[in-house]
Amino acid sequence: MARPKPATFDKQKTVADNRRVRFDYHVEETFEAGLALQGTEVKALRAGEASIKESYAEVRDGQVWLINANIPEFSHGNRNNHEPRRPRKLLLHTREIDKLFGAVERKGMTLVPLSVYFNSTGRAKVELALAKGKQAHDKRQTIKERDWKRDKARLMRERG
Repeated sequence: MARPKPATFDKQKTVADNRRVRFDYHVEETFEAGLALQGTEVKALRAGEASIKESYAEVRDGQVWLINANIPEFSHGNRNNHEPRRPRKLLLHTREIDKLFGAVERKGMTLVPLSVYFNSTGRAKVELALAKGKQAHDKRQTIKERDWKRDKARLMRERG
């Protein structure tokens, strides 16, 4: 029997965050996926250099790939350095891949990375979200709620 997954992921060191995702998308479900990396990519990640701002994931040939994620070349690397924007394979169980493929194909959802981090055992992981795009009026509502929370907190601080 499979071990139950923890409610939150074990993030020891966050390397890259994509905070814009929660504004642009309704996040339905999150998954933790391993990253298949080359040696110099791991060193560049440990140095804290990565960007997942314009990246997304896609299911191709029964595998999930992280597209357009930027991990710059390692500064002390040699001629065997990696390509910064190459597609990277995400490591997921077959059942999870099938679930993601069905949601993307049938429901028109998108796979977007929320963060890249190292877990407690030192493995590079990606927090992947299954999300549906927001429309303009949803974004305006989100801005309105955020402003109200900020004003409410300011008023509470002033009144003591």
